Amino acid sequence: MIRIEKYTLKQELVWNSFVKDAKNSLFMHNRSFMEYHKDRFTDYSLLFYDDDELIALLPCSINKDKLYSHGGLTYGGFITNTNMKQHHMNDCFMALRSYMKENNIESILYKTIPYIYYKQPAQEDIYSMFLNNATIVEIEPSTVINLAQPIKMPKGRKAQVGRARREGVEIVESTDFNTFIALENGVLSEYHNTKAVHTGAELELLHSYFQEQIKLYAAIYKGKMIAGTLVFIYDTVVHTQYMAANEEAREIGALDFAVSTVIEKYKDCKSYVDFGISSEDGGKFLNEGLISQKEGFGGRSIVYLTFEMKA
Repeated sequence: MIRIEKYTLKQELVWNSFVKDAKNSLFMHNRSFMEYHKDRFTDYSLLFYDDDELIALLPCSINKDKLYSHGGLTYGGFITNTNMKQHHMNDCFMALRSYMKENNIESILYKTIPYIYYKQPAQEDIYSMFLNNATIVEIEPSTVINLAQPIKMPKGRKAQVGRARREGVEIVESTDFNTFIALENGVLSEYHNTKAVHTGAELELLHSYFQEQIKLYAAIYKGKMIAGTLVFIYDTVVHTQYMAANEEAREIGALDFAVSTVIEKYKDCKSYVDFGISSEDGGKFLNEGLISQKEGFGGRSIVYLTFEMKA
């Protein structure tokens, strides 16, 4: 019999301990990461017990009568360990639907964790959602490099990397998050009429918690940062959370140099580089220029899936 408990602060150590040993968890599922923007989201995370044994976590936020897994995280979904089997997951979904009905929650928007981030196979949840008549509401293409068998970069991209080197651009690991976010917001404002999800202060805070998982690789030219990429480093994947370049950097290939440096640095210790999505409106609009830039590094598409399941 599955029992569900709503997360409270007293369960922080239990939560983080389970995350540490799970087969599909990410450092962003640690409560220290989840709490940095708690003022923006109403947390409604759930713990699933089989008798007294904790068998799964579900990071969630809530807005009115709808659950989100999780509104403040790139990837949500059930976090499980190697003891999770298909029939257990089916039971978790049955219990979740009952819990939702009892608490007047109409539906859940459920973001799956992409398979490239798993340490062990962990798609029990997708089959369970099928059994519970969940529907796919968003499919977003993300561009990924398979580091074990990378596709060669085209000559034009290699030429840009070579030019950056000749111009004297240096790629350094930096903690100047404020300058980088200012650079990123300049790009986002000009081309997308938006701004970065994180502030420089928030990135400084998160980096203080996760110094080995959050890295900024900056392109320095004539003493100033003109481009860079902020990466989140997971067990199997390096994810480029942000990439930014000013006009000068685009002309001399500084961002190309920064990204190629990241690829070279992690090619022997990680399985994939994930550049993230290049679509808007839940995948209905493809930014062809953006995805072409990412594909130019040798990446090809996987998809991020979001399901909706009624109570």
